[in-house]
Amino acid sequence: MDKFNLIIIGGGPAGYNAAERAAHEGMKVLVAEEKALGGVCLNEGCIPTKTLLYSAKVFDSAKHASDYGVSVSGASIDHDFVITRKNKVVTALVTGIKMSMKKAGVTVVNATARITGKTSDGFTVKVGETEYTGEKLLICSGSEAVVPPISGLREAYETGFVVTNREILDMRAVPEHLVVIGGGVIGLEMASYFNSIGARVTVVEMLPKIAGSADDEISKILQKNYEKRGVKFMLSAKVIAVGDRYVQIEADGSNEKVMCDRVLVSVGRRARTNGIGLESVGVLTERGEIVTDETCKTSVAGIWAAGDVNGKSMLAHTAYREGETAVNNMLGKKDRVDYRAIPSVIYTNPEVASVGETLESANASGIEAAAESFTLKYSGRYIAENAKGDGIVKIVIGKKHRNILGVHMIGSYASEIIYGAAAMVANEERVEDVRKIVFPHPTVGEVIREAMFMM
Repeated sequence: MDKFNLIIIGGGPAGYNAAERAAHEGMKVLVAEEKALGGVCLNEGCIPTKTLLYSAKVFDSAKHASDYGVSVSGASIDHDFVITRKNKVVTALVTGIKMSMKKAGVTVVNATARITGKTSDGFTVKVGETEYTGEKLLICSGSEAVVPPISGLREAYETGFVVTNREILDMRAVPEHLVVIGGGVIGLEMASYFNSIGARVTVVEMLPKIAGSADDEISKILQKNYEKRGVKFMLSAKVIAVGDRYVQIEADGSNEKVMCDRVLVSVGRRARTNGIGLESVGVLTERGEIVTDETCKTSVAGIWAAGDVNGKSMLAHTAYREGETAVNNMLGKKDRVDYRAIPSVIYTNPEVASVGETLESANASGIEAAAESFTLKYSGRYIAENAKGDGIVKIVIGKKHRNILGVHMIGSYASEIIYGAAAMVANEERVEDVRKIVFPHPTVGEVIREAMFMM
């Protein structure tokens, strides 16, 4: 039986990044991945969607080039080409990860893994038909799309009328009318892409707002932008049935049958913990998620969990940090994940990015806070590049120490700016501290500094 210092179940962002870090520290590492290295993020999520969205952004720019004195005639988009290009991007990145694993000396086995027990040498894991022993385990089995118990939905999924994030990324035909069930990150990004390339899009959301936990004001601005482009939003509504080329929607006490030729279900994701043998070693779970602390330790000594499987923050960059934190603690290096300062982004056009508390979440936590919104038009660059932009940045500060609790943005470059705001939140920087930071000019990000002088 082959023995390893560390066996990692799952080769997504948490798994492959942790494997490389551990191997560089001298650990003998095995990664078990049943599908493709890179996990959902690289193969079915983050990277494929951003590839599509960039093509849509280029197309949108061509359509509106006249706003900037540029004449473009006959602009069109080839969706089939976009999908082919997306596949090439994914293949290149997966190949890169394989090469990194090989260079680091990590053993990768493409097969389903299951924990089978514990011995004096560590934990036993069956990968495919072979059993291995690991002194330590890191569980990074990820998550899967939730398919809600809607009448007729599973049958429609089997016929291809209903798709999840996985299938829609390989869909070669552009639907005439796409209904998106769920107004969260995945739903909005796909609504954005298909709206840009000419599909009619309806978004159905049970909550009274889109974009989940995003700041309410920013959520409204995003919705307004897409309504102008023709996207229809049905809020405080739910799909109660799926039939032959239609969805039955209940809202305001009445039912409406919406005809369409494709349905995307994107109501969330759940941790993948079934079938990996957690019960054989007694790993504690709650609501199907592995319970971990801020060091990513589980209830069983010698076993850690990172990424979507612990349900704390289902984001690839969180998974990277959790995997690193787990490895550091395995090596005796004290480390912890600061979940207060994890940024999130919705890659629509305009982009939405946020980190830390909203005013509502701060108040709910008993924190005395204040918030103010500032137009991005305080930035000369924003005005120069956005003929009709309505972007804002909202800053949330603690009243007692005037420290930065949260930053929320909608507008160009938001995804590239938010990491700086994350550092402010993590370091508990005060308004007066940020005033002293020198931002490059002209940039959109310098609006954050300008805002500090108005708070």
